[in-house]
Amino acid sequence: MSDHIFVGTDSSGKRQNLLLKLANRHGLIAGATGTGKTVTLQILTEGFSAAGVPVFAADVKGDLSGLCSAGDESHKLHDKLMARADMIGLDDYFYSAMPVIFWDLYGRQGHPVRATIAEMGPVLLSRLMGLNETQEGILTIAFELSDDEDMLLLDLKDLRALLNFINDNRAEISRQYGNVTSQSVGAIMRKLLVLERQGAEQFFAEPALKLRDFMLRDADGFGAVSILAADELINSPGLYSTFLLWLLSELFEELPEVGNPDKPVMVFFFDEAHLLFDDAPKALIQKIEQVARLIRSKGVGIYFVTQNPMDIPDTVLGQLGNRIQHALRAYTPKEQKAVRAAASSFRENPDFDTEDVITDLGVGEALVSLLDAKGVPGVVGRTMIRPPASRLGPATEAERKAVMKNSPVKDVYDKTIDRESAYEILEEKIQAAQKAAEKQTSKSSRRKKSGRKQDSMIMKGVKREGRYMARRVVYSILRGVVGGMMRR
Repeated sequence: MSDHIFVGTDSSGKRQNLLLKLANRHGLIAGATGTGKTVTLQILTEGFSAAGVPVFAADVKGDLSGLCSAGDESHKLHDKLMARADMIGLDDYFYSAMPVIFWDLYGRQGHPVRATIAEMGPVLLSRLMGLNETQEGILTIAFELSDDEDMLLLDLKDLRALLNFINDNRAEISRQYGNVTSQSVGAIMRKLLVLERQGAEQFFAEPALKLRDFMLRDADGFGAVSILAADELINSPGLYSTFLLWLLSELFEELPEVGNPDKPVMVFFFDEAHLLFDDAPKALIQKIEQVARLIRSKGVGIYFVTQNPMDIPDTVLGQLGNRIQHALRAYTPKEQKAVRAAASSFRENPDFDTEDVITDLGVGEALVSLLDAKGVPGVVGRTMIRPPASRLGPATEAERKAVMKNSPVKDVYDKTIDRESAYEILEEKIQAAQKAAEKQTSKSSRRKKSGRKQDSMIMKGVKREGRYMARRVVYSILRGVVGGMMRR
């Protein structure tokens, strides 16, 4: 088995190879729309899969789904692909498909991807909802209370029920956990409603994703290519970026240390990477930087795919050792600044001016600088990217269904389950309190019927008093319940 992935041949005739043992040093694929980023992502995915490395990639435009099918001679670009292979000296070029598993947060174009509220945690959930510091504090109280009282937070209705409970008993809970205001709870509840409208209700459910199902290999030893349908998800950028950040965090938490493996344990492509950093607070960027720095010791390589390298903070960009830069436009002062910044990040090639070449690259061309055997960035080369073995363009609906039918995780995630959790526990407590209140108020509310259709003023007053007493009893019982919870 090869120890590298052939990326392409540069203008000096040098073959640009991505060394597998250094592929977990992360990477960047950048360039303007239509310059060939998706094809580069495709050929890297093929190379990793052929080397037995599982791959995860978000498919923002739908084109990556073609990885499940081999290219064929009837494709309109067949002659150009063959000519490209001949030009760069790719003598053993042939068409082949990759072992693909389709996923979809909405469950329409792939297996549903789910996580529980508890797994997401208060920090990422706060980021997803755009909460301020005070609101995040109350959300943290909700998580603490659920842990202390063994009430599972699995889905959005669990969180909503617990927040209602906290609001109704905020005096007692404030004494134990910190100040809780009805205004802040109400703001969080409104943000939950927004999440539901974005489709998050389908994501926060069970069965939750098991990361081992992203790390499979087929019978021939090829790494499984997990493709997340993101063409609809990208319309909810907060949910898209938070989900991918959660996935990275889960990989970091669950995978063991492996040091410097001969090849990555898994490779993660983060398309539209700018969404991860847009409006992100400093603390979150520091967290991303930390994960990027430390996760490579778990054998995971992260490849950010974006239009402009300036979309990535310098603290993260500095950790991306393998770089493939497609063409950039330079029509405005901002774009010209981006070109200069991109050019300065490469190890200079004496044969050309990097800044000039960036704006002159054709489709399928890129400036490539990959780590050498010593871990040093190579001299940048103007490179013709190799053609893909799988199909250029999206899979058909029939092909997608065939892949789903033969999927190794078929029937594992397709049906939602709803076990007892915070919602059911709190509903049971409220119903028990209401029944007790009804028993205690039934005697005081019994009155002889007057035989008249309209109640007297006295009877109306009695009924009002009965309802008031019922509410007081319910609140009294609930206070006793929460008081007992606090004293445990």
